[in-house]
Amino acid sequence: MSKLWGGRFTKKTDQLVEEYTASITFDKELAMEDIQGSLAHVTMLGHCGILPAEDVEKIKAGLLKVRERIVNGEQQFLIADEDIHMNIEKALIEEIGPVGGKLHTGRSRNDQVATDMHLYLRKRVVEFVDQLQKLQAALIGQAKQNLDTIVPGYTHLQRAQPILFAHHLMAYVSMFGRDIERLQDSYKRIDALPLGAGALAGTTFAIDRHFTAQQLNFGRVYENSLDAVSDRDFIVEFLSGASLIMTHLSRLSEELILWSSTEFQFVELDDAFCTGSSIMPQKKNPDVPELVRGKTGRVYGNLVGLLTVLKSLPLAYNKDMQEDKEGMFDTVKTLQGALQLFASMIETMKVRKDKMRRAVDQDFSNATDIADFLVNKGLPFRQAHEVIGKTVLYCIQQNKFLLDLTLDEFKQFSDLFDDRIYAVLQPEAVVNARNVYGGTATPQVEAAITRAEGELIRTAEWVSVYEAKSGLAQA
Repeated sequence: MSKLWGGRFTKKTDQLVEEYTASITFDKELAMEDIQGSLAHVTMLGHCGILPAEDVEKIKAGLLKVRERIVNGEQQFLIADEDIHMNIEKALIEEIGPVGGKLHTGRSRNDQVATDMHLYLRKRVVEFVDQLQKLQAALIGQAKQNLDTIVPGYTHLQRAQPILFAHHLMAYVSMFGRDIERLQDSYKRIDALPLGAGALAGTTFAIDRHFTAQQLNFGRVYENSLDAVSDRDFIVEFLSGASLIMTHLSRLSEELILWSSTEFQFVELDDAFCTGSSIMPQKKNPDVPELVRGKTGRVYGNLVGLLTVLKSLPLAYNKDMQEDKEGMFDTVKTLQGALQLFASMIETMKVRKDKMRRAVDQDFSNATDIADFLVNKGLPFRQAHEVIGKTVLYCIQQNKFLLDLTLDEFKQFSDLFDDRIYAVLQPEAVVNARNVYGGTATPQVEAAITRAEGELIRTAEWVSVYEAKSGLAQA
């Protein structure tokens, strides 16, 4: 069969041109969405009286047969047929005859491909919200088990102040919560139907776009046909959100890599998420977090790549926009793998409480609390800061830590010191002194966990509703 659009042409497409311009090697990923959109479109054509009921039913039955062959791996996709749309339409015509050619009435590949991508991303966003809340649940689970675990908190990768390890983990729960909010918000822009915009100007057929939107559970239709076929903001927004998710995963990866090193020994990752060395038998390498950290760059690249493609495009559709898909698919695959692995890796992670406590006992991260002690005795903070700086310097010179000093040694630096300083300097006291909303004190972290668990319930409810709306529940 010749090209479905070939009536205008007098010679065949050059083979190299076919290979260079074809997108079927990657846009076959949209096969289920393409058939889903086509079923809704032909139903609408019948509803509006544009196609007779007999043709509509024949086309729908043919599409279902083509879908079955694709699911079973029996459908061959050909580069000569360019893209997923032409491959499916040609397969439909081969299945039911010339009536299959009526399917394309009132639409263009321009609004068709845009619809496919809206359907595709709508599902993926719901999946990622679900995966993120499972990762949050794993972090919360570890936090609940470590409400009594104190670890050095860092700034500039230098020990700063003692904190609960649970507090540190809950920081990532907050980060991933923002990621969830961004994805949920982006769903509003994805949940718009381009179909019916035609190539760029609409169609002469008396179609009902809102009926099609109802068939596909879209919340609204695009207001402007030019915008409908040329808009890729929703993909950019997804890639931007995905980049931030990868940023947060990469930051957590870096900490897991540091914490599991011999220098820190704060955590031990399960063997299932590590690999060995081909030459050094003692090695246990944190390959999963390292690779997630590395793959962050490719997700950034996909975002920048699409922004660059779009930056100077005139309206409406241009072939350049074929470049919107590979990066999107790659980001989806990359993010799926990272999130699926991370939840299990966090859940099975062993926390070395003893090593964390030893680190807290052998540093000066409680120094700020001495300054606060002196401030509460009436000494201005800047003077207290200087006093503690000299005290720490003395400790370093004497190879001691603050809790090792006698009261007489403390009084060398200020007469305001008394016996209560030893209670103030205990790590538990340092942690629980910060009993403000969002602080590291145990009651505050417990409250944060309770709030986060409530948010998990709300997120799970959102996923349940939008799984059904996006067709994931039936998939």
